[in-house]
Amino acid sequence: MTRKEFMKMCGLLGLGLPIQATLSSCGGKEDIQKEAEKVIIIGAGAAGLSAAYLLRQRGIDFEILEASSNYGGRMKRTTDFADFPIPLGAEWLHVGADVFAEIVNDDAVQIDLNMTPYNPEEDYGLYEGEEVSIEDIGFTNDQKFINATWFDFFAQYIVPSVASKINYNAVVESINYSGEQIRVSTADEEFTGDKVIITVPLKMLQKKTIDFSPALPSDKVNAIENSTVWDGCKAFIEFSEKFYPAFTGFEITPETAGQKLYYDAAYGQNTNQHILGLFAVGTGAEPYLQLTGDDLINYMLNELDDVFNGQASANYVKYTFQNWNTEPHIEGAYLYDHENFSRVRTLGESVNDKLFFAGEAYTSGNDWGSVHAAARAAQRAVEELVG
Repeated sequence: MTRKEFMKMCGLLGLGLPIQATLSSCGGKEDIQKEAEKVIIIGAGAAGLSAAYLLRQRGIDFEILEASSNYGGRMKRTTDFADFPIPLGAEWLHVGADVFAEIVNDDAVQIDLNMTPYNPEEDYGLYEGEEVSIEDIGFTNDQKFINATWFDFFAQYIVPSVASKINYNAVVESINYSGEQIRVSTADEEFTGDKVIITVPLKMLQKKTIDFSPALPSDKVNAIENSTVWDGCKAFIEFSEKFYPAFTGFEITPETAGQKLYYDAAYGQNTNQHILGLFAVGTGAEPYLQLTGDDLINYMLNELDDVFNGQASANYVKYTFQNWNTEPHIEGAYLYDHENFSRVRTLGESVNDKLFFAGEAYTSGNDWGSVHAAARAAQRAVEELVG
Protein backbone atom coordinates (compact mmCIF):
# COMPACT_ATOMS: atom_id res chain seq x y z
CA MET A 1 0.00 0.00 0.00
CA THR A 2 1.42 3.40 -1.00
CA ARG A 3 1.15 6.65 0.97
CA LYS A 4 -1.62 7.99 -1.28
CA GLU A 5 -3.63 4.80 -0.89
CA PHE A 6 -3.20 4.82 2.88
CA MET A 7 -4.12 8.52 3.18
CA LYS A 8 -7.24 7.92 1.10
CA MET A 9 -8.25 5.07 3.40
CA CYS A 10 -7.63 7.22 6.49
CA GLY A 11 -9.78 9.97 5.03
CA LEU A 12 -12.63 7.56 4.38
CA LEU A 13 -12.40 6.22 7.90
CA GLY A 14 -12.04 9.66 9.51
CA LEU A 15 -8.69 8.81 11.09
CA GLY A 16 -6.97 12.16 10.61
CA LEU A 17 -6.50 14.01 13.92
CA PRO A 18 -5.47 17.68 14.22
CA ILE A 19 -2.64 18.60 16.54
CA GLN A 20 -4.79 20.58 18.96
CA ALA A 21 -7.17 17.67 19.47
CA THR A 22 -4.42 15.22 20.37
CA LEU A 23 -2.58 17.68 22.56
CA SER A 24 -5.59 17.98 24.81
CA SER A 25 -5.11 14.36 25.83
CA CYS A 26 -1.66 15.00 27.32
CA GLY A 27 -1.16 14.91 31.09
CA GLY A 28 -0.60 17.93 33.29
CA LYS A 29 2.64 19.87 33.59
CA GLU A 30 3.60 18.35 36.95
CA ASP A 31 3.35 14.79 35.63
CA ILE A 32 5.40 15.71 32.58
CA GLN A 33 8.24 17.29 34.52
CA LYS A 34 8.51 14.27 36.79
CA GLU A 35 9.03 12.04 33.75
CA ALA A 36 11.25 14.33 31.67
CA GLU A 37 13.22 17.06 33.38
CA LYS A 38 15.41 17.71 30.34
CA VAL A 39 14.94 16.86 26.67
CA ILE A 40 17.69 17.03 24.05
CA ILE A 41 16.40 17.75 20.54
CA ILE A 42 18.71 16.92 17.66
CA GLY A 43 17.98 19.11 14.65
CA ALA A 44 16.37 22.54 14.21
CA GLY A 45 14.26 21.89 11.14
CA ALA A 46 10.47 21.85 11.09
CA ALA A 47 10.19 18.88 13.46
CA GLY A 48 12.87 19.97 15.91
CA LEU A 49 11.52 23.51 16.17
CA SER A 50 7.94 22.25 16.53
CA ALA A 51 8.95 19.81 19.26
CA ALA A 52 10.85 22.51 21.14
CA TYR A 53 7.92 24.91 20.86
CA LEU A 54 5.48 22.35 22.25
CA LEU A 55 7.84 21.43 25.10
CA ARG A 56 8.16 25.10 26.01
CA GLN A 57 4.37 25.41 26.08
CA ARG A 58 4.33 22.51 28.56
CA GLY A 59 7.07 23.97 30.74
CA ILE A 60 9.62 21.24 29.96
CA ASP A 61 13.31 22.11 29.79
CA PHE A 62 15.02 21.35 26.49
CA GLU A 63 18.07 22.07 24.40
CA ILE A 64 18.40 21.95 20.61
CA LEU A 65 21.57 20.75 18.88
CA GLU A 66 21.71 21.94 15.27
CA ALA A 67 24.54 20.75 13.02
CA SER A 68 24.50 23.78 10.70
CA SER A 69 24.85 27.49 11.37
CA ASN A 70 21.15 28.26 10.93
CA TYR A 71 17.75 26.80 11.71
CA GLY A 72 15.20 25.65 9.15
CA GLY A 73 16.74 22.60 7.51
CA ARG A 74 14.92 21.79 4.28
CA MET A 75 12.75 24.91 4.66
CA LYS A 76 15.73 26.91 3.37
CA ARG A 77 14.88 30.05 1.41
CA THR A 78 16.64 33.04 -0.15
CA THR A 79 15.62 36.71 -0.36
CA ASP A 80 18.46 37.69 -2.70
CA PHE A 81 17.16 36.30 -5.99
CA ALA A 82 13.81 38.09 -6.41
CA ASP A 83 11.70 40.77 -4.74
CA PHE A 84 9.79 38.00 -2.91
CA PRO A 85 11.18 35.09 -0.87
CA ILE A 86 12.30 32.11 -2.94
CA PRO A 87 11.79 28.72 -1.23
CA LEU A 88 14.83 26.59 -2.02
CA GLY A 89 13.23 23.72 -0.13
CA ALA A 90 9.67 23.18 1.10
CA GLU A 91 7.33 25.39 -0.89
CA TRP A 92 3.64 24.44 -1.05
CA LEU A 93 0.99 23.96 1.59
CA HIS A 94 -0.53 20.55 0.89
CA VAL A 95 -3.32 20.65 3.51
CA GLY A 96 -5.79 23.23 4.80
CA ALA A 97 -4.48 26.54 6.13
CA ASP A 98 -5.86 25.66 9.57
CA VAL A 99 -2.69 23.60 10.04
CA PHE A 100 -0.89 26.86 10.93
CA ALA A 101 -3.10 27.33 13.97
CA GLU A 102 -2.60 23.67 14.86
CA ILE A 103 1.18 24.09 14.86
CA VAL A 104 1.04 27.34 16.87
CA ASN A 105 -1.42 25.68 19.28
CA ASP A 106 -2.43 28.95 20.91
CA ASP A 107 -5.83 30.53 20.32
CA ALA A 108 -4.48 33.89 21.47
CA VAL A 109 -2.10 34.09 18.50
CA GLN A 110 -3.51 35.55 15.30
CA ILE A 111 -1.97 33.90 12.24
CA ASP A 112 -1.35 36.49 9.55
CA LEU A 113 -0.37 34.66 6.37
CA ASN A 114 -1.61 35.09 2.82
CA MET A 115 -2.04 31.97 0.70
CA THR A 116 -3.34 31.44 -2.79
CA PRO A 117 -4.79 28.27 -4.32
CA TYR A 118 -4.60 27.53 -8.02
CA ASN A 119 -7.61 28.43 -10.16
CA PRO A 120 -8.85 25.38 -12.09
CA GLU A 121 -10.97 27.65 -14.32
CA GLU A 122 -8.02 29.70 -15.57
CA ASP A 123 -4.78 27.87 -14.76
CA TYR A 124 -3.51 24.95 -16.79
CA GLY A 125 -0.39 22.96 -17.41
CA LEU A 126 1.55 21.30 -20.17
CA TYR A 127 2.45 17.64 -19.84
CA GLU A 128 4.84 16.35 -22.50
CA GLY A 129 3.71 19.31 -24.61
CA GLU A 130 -0.03 18.62 -24.30
CA GLU A 131 -2.38 20.98 -22.44
CA VAL A 132 -3.77 19.48 -19.23
CA SER A 133 -5.95 20.76 -16.40
CA ILE A 134 -4.90 21.56 -12.83
CA GLU A 135 -6.77 18.41 -11.81
CA ASP A 136 -4.64 16.36 -14.20
CA ILE A 137 -1.46 17.82 -12.72
CA GLY A 138 -2.74 17.06 -9.22
CA PHE A 139 -2.56 20.55 -7.70
CA THR A 140 -6.21 21.02 -6.73
CA ASN A 141 -5.55 21.14 -2.97
CA ASP A 142 -2.14 22.83 -2.91
CA GLN A 143 -1.59 26.48 -2.05
CA LYS A 144 1.33 28.86 -2.43
CA PHE A 145 2.54 31.35 0.16
CA ILE A 146 2.32 34.99 -0.90
CA ASN A 147 5.45 36.97 -0.02
CA ALA A 148 6.43 34.32 2.52
CA THR A 149 7.55 30.69 2.83
CA TRP A 150 7.36 27.85 5.34
CA PHE A 151 10.64 29.22 6.73
CA ASP A 152 9.04 32.61 7.33
CA PHE A 153 6.10 31.03 9.14
CA PHE A 154 8.44 29.28 11.57
CA ALA A 155 10.64 32.36 11.89
CA GLN A 156 7.66 34.50 12.92
CA TYR A 157 5.58 32.17 15.07
CA ILE A 158 7.78 29.35 16.39
CA VAL A 159 11.44 30.35 16.55
CA PRO A 160 11.24 33.44 18.83
CA SER A 161 10.21 31.34 21.84
CA VAL A 162 12.93 28.69 21.34
CA ALA A 163 15.81 30.57 19.69
CA SER A 164 17.83 30.96 22.90
CA LYS A 165 17.90 27.17 23.28
CA ILE A 166 19.51 26.42 19.89
CA ASN A 167 23.17 25.38 19.84
CA TYR A 168 24.51 25.88 16.30
CA ASN A 169 27.35 23.96 14.61
CA ALA A 170 26.71 21.16 17.10
CA VAL A 171 27.21 18.03 15.01
CA VAL A 172 26.10 15.05 17.07
CA GLU A 173 28.50 12.11 16.88
CA SER A 174 27.10 9.70 19.46
CA ILE A 175 24.11 9.01 21.68
CA ASN A 176 24.60 6.77 24.71
CA TYR A 177 21.24 5.83 26.18
CA SER A 178 22.42 2.85 28.22
CA GLY A 179 22.14 4.63 31.57
CA GLU A 180 19.47 6.58 33.40
CA GLN A 181 20.80 9.81 31.89
CA ILE A 182 21.27 9.96 28.13
CA ARG A 183 24.64 11.33 26.96
CA VAL A 184 24.68 13.12 23.60
CA SER A 185 28.17 13.97 22.35
CA THR A 186 29.47 16.34 19.70
CA ALA A 187 33.15 16.76 18.84
CA ASP A 188 33.49 19.48 21.51
CA GLU A 189 30.88 18.90 24.18
CA GLU A 190 28.66 16.38 25.93
CA PHE A 191 25.01 17.10 26.71
CA THR A 192 22.88 15.09 29.12
CA GLY A 193 19.13 14.67 29.27
CA ASP A 194 16.32 12.36 30.30
CA LYS A 195 14.88 12.01 26.80
CA VAL A 196 16.11 12.68 23.26
CA ILE A 197 14.05 13.67 20.22
CA ILE A 198 15.92 12.82 17.00
CA THR A 199 14.86 14.85 13.96
CA VAL A 200 17.95 14.55 11.73
CA PRO A 201 17.28 13.79 8.05
CA LEU A 202 16.96 10.06 7.41
CA LYS A 203 19.97 10.14 5.08
CA MET A 204 22.18 10.97 8.07
CA LEU A 205 21.03 7.87 9.93
CA GLN A 206 21.54 5.79 6.80
CA LYS A 207 25.11 7.07 6.61
CA LYS A 208 25.59 6.19 10.29
CA THR A 209 26.80 9.68 11.21
CA ILE A 210 25.52 9.05 14.76
CA ASP A 211 26.81 6.14 16.85
CA PHE A 212 24.11 4.69 19.13
CA SER A 213 24.97 2.85 22.34
CA PRO A 214 23.36 0.40 22.66
CA ALA A 215 22.71 -0.17 18.97
CA LEU A 216 19.23 0.61 17.72
CA PRO A 217 16.79 -2.34 17.59
CA SER A 218 17.07 -4.51 14.47
CA ASP A 219 13.62 -3.57 13.14
CA LYS A 220 14.51 0.12 13.41
CA VAL A 221 17.85 -0.46 11.68
CA ASN A 222 16.17 -2.44 8.91
CA ALA A 223 13.63 0.31 8.35
CA ILE A 224 16.39 2.93 8.21
CA GLU A 225 18.56 0.94 5.82
CA ASN A 226 15.75 -0.13 3.47
CA SER A 227 13.86 3.17 3.18
CA THR A 228 14.42 5.26 0.07
CA VAL A 229 15.37 8.92 0.32
CA TRP A 230 14.86 10.66 -2.98
CA ASP A 231 17.69 12.63 -4.57
CA GLY A 232 16.46 16.14 -5.20
CA CYS A 233 17.08 19.65 -6.44
CA LYS A 234 15.32 22.92 -7.17
CA ALA A 235 16.15 25.68 -9.62
CA PHE A 236 14.74 29.14 -10.20
CA ILE A 237 15.18 30.95 -13.52
CA GLU A 238 14.28 34.59 -14.19
CA PHE A 239 13.04 35.59 -17.64
CA SER A 240 12.32 39.01 -19.11
CA GLU A 241 8.92 37.82 -20.36
CA LYS A 242 6.46 35.17 -19.22
CA PHE A 243 5.89 32.51 -21.89
CA TYR A 244 4.92 29.52 -19.73
CA PRO A 245 1.75 28.27 -17.95
CA ALA A 246 1.33 27.47 -14.27
CA PHE A 247 2.93 24.02 -14.70
CA THR A 248 5.05 22.21 -17.23
CA GLY A 249 5.40 18.51 -16.49
CA PHE A 250 7.49 15.72 -17.96
CA GLU A 251 6.94 11.98 -17.95
CA ILE A 252 9.08 9.89 -15.60
CA THR A 253 9.15 6.15 -16.29
CA PRO A 254 8.12 4.38 -14.19
CA GLU A 255 6.06 7.14 -12.57
CA THR A 256 7.08 5.92 -9.10
CA ALA A 257 10.75 6.61 -9.88
CA GLY A 258 10.61 10.37 -9.47
CA GLN A 259 9.07 13.70 -10.40
CA LYS A 260 10.05 16.63 -12.59
CA LEU A 261 8.04 19.83 -12.83
CA TYR A 262 8.62 23.38 -13.99
CA TYR A 263 6.17 25.84 -12.45
CA ASP A 264 5.40 29.54 -12.20
CA ALA A 265 7.25 30.42 -8.98
CA ALA A 266 5.92 33.99 -9.08
CA TYR A 267 2.32 32.78 -9.12
CA GLY A 268 0.17 35.04 -6.90
CA GLN A 269 3.13 37.17 -5.80
CA ASN A 270 3.12 40.96 -5.80
CA THR A 271 5.90 41.20 -8.37
CA ASN A 272 6.67 42.13 -11.96
CA GLN A 273 9.44 39.55 -12.16
CA HIS A 274 8.96 36.39 -14.15
CA ILE A 275 10.42 33.47 -12.20
CA LEU A 276 10.11 29.86 -13.32
CA GLY A 277 10.84 27.18 -10.75
CA LEU A 278 12.05 23.62 -11.25
CA PHE A 279 11.27 20.87 -8.77
CA ALA A 280 12.89 17.49 -9.43
CA VAL A 281 13.32 14.36 -7.29
CA GLY A 282 14.35 10.76 -7.87
CA THR A 283 15.35 9.94 -11.44
CA GLY A 284 13.79 13.24 -12.48
CA ALA A 285 16.65 15.04 -10.72
CA GLU A 286 19.52 12.99 -12.15
CA PRO A 287 20.37 15.14 -15.23
CA TYR A 288 20.59 18.34 -13.18
CA LEU A 289 22.62 16.86 -10.34
CA GLN A 290 25.33 15.85 -12.78
CA LEU A 291 25.82 19.37 -14.18
CA THR A 292 27.06 22.72 -12.89
CA GLY A 293 27.48 26.29 -14.12
CA ASP A 294 26.88 27.00 -17.80
CA ASP A 295 26.30 23.33 -18.57
CA LEU A 296 23.44 23.24 -16.08
CA ILE A 297 21.63 26.38 -17.20
CA ASN A 298 22.12 25.51 -20.86
CA TYR A 299 20.57 22.10 -20.26
CA MET A 300 17.51 23.67 -18.61
CA LEU A 301 17.15 26.34 -21.29
CA ASN A 302 17.45 23.78 -24.07
CA GLU A 303 14.69 21.57 -22.72
CA LEU A 304 12.46 24.61 -22.18
CA ASP A 305 13.25 25.86 -25.69
CA ASP A 306 12.03 22.53 -27.06
CA VAL A 307 8.65 23.09 -25.40
CA PHE A 308 8.35 26.86 -25.90
CA ASN A 309 9.94 27.35 -29.33
CA GLY A 310 13.17 29.00 -28.20
CA GLN A 311 11.55 31.56 -25.90
CA ALA A 312 13.54 30.42 -22.85
CA SER A 313 16.96 31.28 -24.28
CA ALA A 314 15.61 34.48 -25.83
CA ASN A 315 14.27 35.77 -22.50
CA TYR A 316 16.80 34.33 -20.01
CA VAL A 317 18.09 36.67 -17.26
CA LYS A 318 19.63 34.62 -14.42
CA TYR A 319 19.22 31.46 -12.35
CA THR A 320 19.94 29.91 -8.96
CA PHE A 321 20.19 26.23 -8.08
CA GLN A 322 19.80 24.18 -4.91
CA ASN A 323 21.35 20.70 -4.91
CA TRP A 324 19.93 18.94 -1.87
CA ASN A 325 22.26 15.97 -2.34
CA THR A 326 25.26 18.13 -1.47
CA GLU A 327 23.64 20.14 1.34
CA PRO A 328 25.70 19.47 4.49
CA HIS A 329 23.97 17.40 7.19
CA ILE A 330 21.03 16.69 4.84
CA GLU A 331 22.32 15.12 1.58
CA GLY A 332 18.97 14.31 0.00
CA ALA A 333 15.43 15.52 -0.62
CA TYR A 334 12.84 13.61 1.40
CA LEU A 335 11.36 10.16 1.93
CA TYR A 336 10.20 8.39 -1.23
CA ASP A 337 6.52 9.10 -1.91
CA HIS A 338 5.76 5.43 -2.51
CA GLU A 339 7.48 4.03 0.58
CA ASN A 340 5.68 1.26 2.45
CA PHE A 341 3.59 2.84 5.20
CA SER A 342 4.46 0.15 7.78
CA ARG A 343 8.16 0.84 7.24
CA VAL A 344 7.52 4.55 7.78
CA ARG A 345 5.66 3.73 10.98
CA THR A 346 8.70 1.78 12.22
CA LEU A 347 10.92 4.77 11.42
CA GLY A 348 8.73 6.87 13.72
CA GLU A 349 8.60 4.46 16.65
CA SER A 350 10.40 5.37 19.89
CA VAL A 351 13.11 3.24 21.49
CA ASN A 352 13.12 2.24 25.16
CA ASP A 353 11.05 5.28 26.12
CA LYS A 354 14.26 7.26 25.73
CA LEU A 355 14.76 7.97 22.05
CA PHE A 356 11.91 9.60 20.13
CA PHE A 357 11.89 10.26 16.41
CA ALA A 358 10.15 13.10 14.57
CA GLY A 359 10.40 14.52 11.07
CA GLU A 360 9.02 14.20 7.58
CA ALA A 361 10.27 10.58 7.47
CA TYR A 362 9.53 9.61 11.09
CA THR A 363 5.75 9.64 11.23
CA SER A 364 2.94 7.32 12.25
CA GLY A 365 2.84 6.02 8.68
CA ASN A 366 -0.25 7.82 7.39
CA ASP A 367 1.58 10.76 5.82
CA TRP A 368 5.19 11.79 5.25
CA GLY A 369 7.50 13.91 3.11
CA SER A 370 6.13 17.37 3.99
CA VAL A 371 6.46 20.17 6.54
CA HIS A 372 3.01 19.60 8.03
CA ALA A 373 3.82 15.88 8.40
CA ALA A 374 7.05 16.79 10.21
CA ALA A 375 5.21 19.14 12.58
CA ARG A 376 2.59 16.52 13.34
CA ALA A 377 5.31 13.94 13.94
CA ALA A 378 6.85 16.32 16.47
CA GLN A 379 3.50 16.62 18.23
CA ARG A 380 3.17 12.83 18.33
CA ALA A 381 6.69 12.47 19.75
CA VAL A 382 6.05 15.07 22.46
CA GLU A 383 2.74 13.48 23.37
CA GLU A 384 4.38 10.06 23.69
CA LEU A 385 7.35 11.50 25.59
CA VAL A 386 5.19 13.08 28.27
CA GLY A 387 3.11 9.91 28.64
